[in-house]
Amino acid sequence: MIDHLSTYATDYIATRDFYSAAFAPLAYPLLFEEATSWDPTWPTRRMCAFGPEGKPIFWVIESREPASPRHTAFVAPNRVAVAGFYLAGLAAGGKDNGAPGLRPIYHEHYFGAFLLDPDGNNVEAVCHTPE
Repeated sequence: MIDHLSTYATDYIATRDFYSAAFAPLAYPLLFEEATSWDPTWPTRRMCAFGPEGKPIFWVIESREPASPRHTAFVAPNRVAVAGFYLAGLAAGGKDNGAPGLRPIYHEHYFGAFLLDPDGNNVEAVCHTPE
C-alpha cells in the first residue's frame, strides 16, 4: 500500500546518522541525499532517503519547526535484526521506547523493538515469523 513516506528532522545530521545506524541491521542503506535547491525560501534544505537497494522508501527531510511525533514500523527479516536495529539505534543517540521482545497482544510471533529518534518519533523494527 505505501510507496514511500517522509519524516521531518530539526537536527538533520543527527537524524540521518540515527537512521543510518538503526537501518544497517535491516539492510536499508542510505540511497539518496541532496539539498532541495528548487525551494527559493530554503535552497540549502537537506533531505535523504533509505530503503532496500534501488527503492527509496523512507525519507528524512530537514525542518525548521518540529512536526507532530509519529509511529513507523520497519520490516525486519528476523529477530536478530530487530535486536540489531535496537542496539545500533541506541548507540546512535536513540532513546529506548521498548526493548526487543515478543508482543503477544498483537499475535503469537510479533517480535518488535521501539526507539525514539532525535525528534521524538516512535520507530520500530518488527519480525512476524517464529524464531
